[in-house]
Amino acid sequence: MVTQKIANLCPTREDFRRMIPAILRGTALGTLLGVLPGGGAVLSSFASYTLEKKLSKYPEQFGKGAIEGVAGPEAANNASAAGVLVPMLTLGLPTSATAAIMLSAFQSYGINPGPLLLQSQPQLVWGLIASLFIGNVMLLVLNLPLIAIWVKLLQIPAPLLYAGILVFATIGTYGITQSPVDLILLYLIGGAGYLMRRYDFPVAPVIIGMILGPLAEQNFRQAMTISAGDWTVFFTRPLSATILALAALALFGPKLYQLAVRPKPDHVPGDA
Repeated sequence: MVTQKIANLCPTREDFRRMIPAILRGTALGTLLGVLPGGGAVLSSFASYTLEKKLSKYPEQFGKGAIEGVAGPEAANNASAAGVLVPMLTLGLPTSATAAIMLSAFQSYGINPGPLLLQSQPQLVWGLIASLFIGNVMLLVLNLPLIAIWVKLLQIPAPLLYAGILVFATIGTYGITQSPVDLILLYLIGGAGYLMRRYDFPVAPVIIGMILGPLAEQNFRQAMTISAGDWTVFFTRPLSATILALAALALFGPKLYQLAVRPKPDHVPGDA
């Protein structure tokens, strides 16, 4: 095993000159992609890395420690967390698994995010915004002095980490309601999540669907009641028709594009 002492953590003046534009671009890109459903930190980070590599004067350094390839994606990653709060707080639409969990926590306390949340719960909204600033400062305070400890955590075998997480999840679930049914649900949902991870099924859409499912059913019943049972109202109204068209385009568009650009097999002479 090769070990190397970590030193010179503070960026140089040249590093600041190269990474400040990348940070600004990554922040803007991460905020915009964080608002979109399914965007999140992963898409923002990869998009920022690709953008910085195309704009950099030193593309050959990417993959070898280019400061732009680190600063830009990290800024986009952090900015996407703030962008996720925009649709969640204003429309009640979680665009990531983390936002879905936060929305579920709000609903458990009787807080329903929406356009009137800024008026009904201003302390909550501004408290969340302030927590983003405090969180970034605390990350800087904790990460730099304790970086050696965080590196040591990587040496813990994964089975021990999974076992510890399972123990704490079991204690927390049973401690809230003291119900064996909740434990059974915990293990069943955990098993389903493991199978989804094992066979490369995305977990975030399931979590978002569990949160938005009841809301969708409630609003569907309200729309059917208002329209006197006429389901064509979803296609005759411009706003709902546009949203459904965009959803269909997002669902079937990539597959249709793949079929359209798929290269045709070359014809071999002599084949029947």
